Parts: sequence; structure tokens; C-alpha cells
Amino acid sequence: MAAPRNFVVEIGRLRDEELAEDSPTSKKPISAKLEGKFPLTRWEFTAALGVFFIFSTGLFCIYLTMPAAGYSKIKLPRTISDLRILKDHLVTYAKAYPAKFVLGYCSTYIFMQTFMIPGTIFMSLLAGALFGVIRGLLLVVFNATAGASSCYFLSKLIGRPIVGWLWPEKLRFFQSEISKRKEKLLNYMLFLRITPTLPNLFINLASPIVDIPFHIFFLATVIGLIPASYITVRAGLALGDLKSVKDLYDFKTLSVLFLIGSISILPTLLKRKRIYE
Repeated sequence: MAAPRNFVVEIGRLRDEELAEDSPTSKKPISAKLEGKFPLTRWEFTAALGVFFIFSTGLFCIYLTMPAAGYSKIKLPRTISDLRILKDHLVTYAKAYPAKFVLGYCSTYIFMQTFMIPGTIFMSLLAGALFGVIRGLLLVVFNATAGASSCYFLSKLIGRPIVGWLWPEKLRFFQSEISKRKEKLLNYMLFLRITPTLPNLFINLASPIVDIPFHIFFLATVIGLIPASYITVRAGLALGDLKSVKDLYDFKTLSVLFLIGSISILPTLLKRKRIYE
């Protein structure tokens, strides 16, 4: 008669474990909680939709105030050939209405950067083709920084469940690396911005989640985006010779970026060497 009693006890123990796992106080990893579920609550989704609607409305109003000039030909490029067609169409328009064109360009760039819409690299190439290296570089760095800052604050509002859902392992790695470099955080962030070690999209979304202060994020973005932006804007001058976006970042270019990035973290490496000595 002992066997049935043990079986009942075992069933009860398993049931208690299931209830403990399902309880609100149980500490499960974010990735486990979100697996197979939509990462946002209703309030977070409504807030994100509201921000998107406000940005979209503002962009549409700017679009309506522009002079009528072949709107059907104005679309976001997805290939280099699309970009060439767009550039040929906009070159006269940009000279005739410079202020309105810059306003529309900046609004589109910041909107794409804020809501993680692919294609900002084509916008950077377009800046070089239409404005030259100096003005194009200033325009790209300004827009990229403004868009990244908007994305930072948007992620601070609703980003934690999204990043934990999309990149759980990468987020844990980033968190551990940040915790090791609290004293020289700006140098490390500069290294990440200059080199393609981590995607800029991930950095924008994950930075507020791992408690990177905004002033560190802002300075690293403004300074760190200059080398890659210069390469892209300068390539826009020779748009006719460019065959693919992949041609922008060959081995030589990546080597230069990693060299510049290594210089940015040199003070951290030297400090560690003194500590070990």
C-alpha cells in the first residue's frame, strides 16, 4: 500500500512546482517569460503607436507644404540604382527650394532612425551626392544623432521587453561589458560607435536598458559616427561608380575603422596594465 501513497505525494510535489513557476513572484529570465508572447503590454503598445502617429503626422504635414514636383517619383531608395534615379530627380528641386528640401530630408532621416526603418545609409549617400562632403557630413551626423537620441528615449519607454525578446543573449553580454567599464564608459561607447562590433540599432535600443547615461550616449554618438559617416558621404560623390552598398566597407575600410576605435579605448587598456603591474 506504500506505492500508491508515494505516487500521490509525487504528483502533489510536481503540482506545487508548476504553481510556483506560474506565480508572479517566480524569477524567470526575461527571454523565458517573453518566449512565444507579444513583448509589449497594451499600454506600451498604445504609447508606441501614439509616438509613431505623432511623428508620421508631422512628416506628412511637411510633405504637404512642399511645392508640387512629381511626388510619384519621390520614394525611399532600396538599391543603388533607385538612389541614382532619386538623386537625378531631386538635384534641381534641392537647388530651387533648399530650406524646404533640408527640412524634409532631416524629418525623413530622423523618422527612419527613430523607428528603426532600414535605408538610412542611402540617405547618407544622398547627402554626399547633393551637398558635398562638408555640408553632407554635418547633415548626416546631426540627423543620425537626433534619430538615435529619439530612439534612446523611445526604448526607455517601451524597449526593455522588445530587446529582451529579440536579443536576450546579446543584451546579457552588453550588460556585462558595460558593468566592467563604468569608469571609462565613454571610451568603450566610442569604440562601439566607430567600429561595427555591435549594430547601431542594437546600441540605440539597449543603451537605456543597461543604464548608460544619456550624456555618454550622446557624446559617443556625435563623435563616434563621424568616421563611418565621412566614408559614406564621400562615396555619395561618386554615386555613378558605386555598384553595391557592400562596396563601402571593404577590408581596408574596416581595418581603418577598427584602428580608430582601438585608439579610443587605449586609455582603458593602459589603465588596466598599470593596475596589473
